[in-house]
Amino acid sequence: MSTANATPFELLADYERRSLAHSAGQPEQIETPGLWRGIGFRVGHRVLASAIDEVSELLTPPSLTPVPGTQDWLLGIANIRGNLVPVVDLGWFLFDQRTLPGDRSRVLLVRQQGGHVGLLVDEVLGQRNVVEEQRANAQSEDDARLSRFVLENVTTSDETLGLFSMSRLARAPDFLQAAA
Repeated sequence: MSTANATPFELLADYERRSLAHSAGQPEQIETPGLWRGIGFRVGHRVLASAIDEVSELLTPPSLTPVPGTQDWLLGIANIRGNLVPVVDLGWFLFDQRTLPGDRSRVLLVRQQGGHVGLLVDEVLGQRNVVEEQRANAQSEDDARLSRFVLENVTTSDETLGLFSMSRLARAPDFLQAAA
């Protein structure tokens, strides 16, 4: 197509046609049987990991609007791209210890029934992979505050991870009852 006599619409249509011809498409999904993938994070002194498909997004702590008449661990409501999202201090909910916001603090955006919830954690540690052999040697959770959410504790080459179920957390009656 000659660009000298083309209309703006024809130019855009040509750009679109050429870019689609060179589209990279979807990244190849590599199936690895027996490999569990998760997002590692720290709450207090505990290192936890949740399945990668349970965490929608990682955010720097957003501005919050307090909500009167709620539990202390419900820090407030954040506006995340036009959606109102409750933000919970996970350390306060689990251990009655407030998370002190810092440079490493993050909010894990987790899908739950009726929308999303943000969970403030001390630090996000990145992707964690666990193989079948490590899970075969997993230990149960001794801490009663975590035992209903941590399915197992797995030791990798450099750390022990508590495999934390966000779906169990999102269904817990005390988590759902944020009103004081």
